[in-house]
Amino acid sequence: MEVGRGSDAVGTAASGEAVEGVMAKATSSPEGDAAAGATLERRSRDPLPLTNDAKAPRTARGERTRRKILDAALAEFGDRGFGETGIVDITRRAKVALGTFYTYFDSKDEVFRALVGDMSEQVKRAVAPALEPHRGTLEGEEKALAAFLAFVREHQQVYRIIDEAEFVDPAGFRRHYETTAARIAERLDEGAAGGKVRAATDPLDREVRAWALMGMNVFLGLRFGVWDVADGDQVAAAANRLIAEGLKP
Repeated sequence: MEVGRGSDAVGTAASGEAVEGVMAKATSSPEGDAAAGATLERRSRDPLPLTNDAKAPRTARGERTRRKILDAALAEFGDRGFGETGIVDITRRAKVALGTFYTYFDSKDEVFRALVGDMSEQVKRAVAPALEPHRGTLEGEEKALAAFLAFVREHQQVYRIIDEAEFVDPAGFRRHYETTAARIAERLDEGAAGGKVRAATDPLDREVRAWALMGMNVFLGLRFGVWDVADGDQVAAAANRLIAEGLKP
């Protein structure tokens, strides 16, 4: 669904990374390479979601380059939107050659799809450290929301990216929410098994609870992470009281 800027991929991943290696000698500095390496080191070592396995990076430099393209795409799509962003805008911000872009992605649509998956994975990774010690408990859901709000404050573009995915990448849009709700449902199942939360009465109840919690988190993130900034811990505590006590007097 490329909008007027797509073309066939240029070269293979291996040859593209070789070209990028030559380009980097002319355009990067030791300080820049060190910063890029440090950024990569801070990220999870798990592979990022790919839409075309044939274009998967085969070297550490290739992984850094693909990361730079994704980060540039996030900034451009987040600031300008999908329709107003071109591949040249992305490569200019990433400081890579146009041919290098096509080493890793076939089109603007493909880099957008990869970005949707990447942002979804980043949210999961950002929440995990706060959540894991308290999985299956109301405290865990409170800490997960607080961590999510902190992530949103630093990555406000995620809302524009996910919203536009409904039209640019409908399958990715739906997958993002379905997998998020599935993770919440699994945590509640664990909590019910351990007597920490009420068990679902039936499959519909199980799904409604998960989607309701996810919807609350999404809109609290919009209200208190994008539109206005509030104390994430206080917001999460208020939401947790609603979960635990409901609205009954």
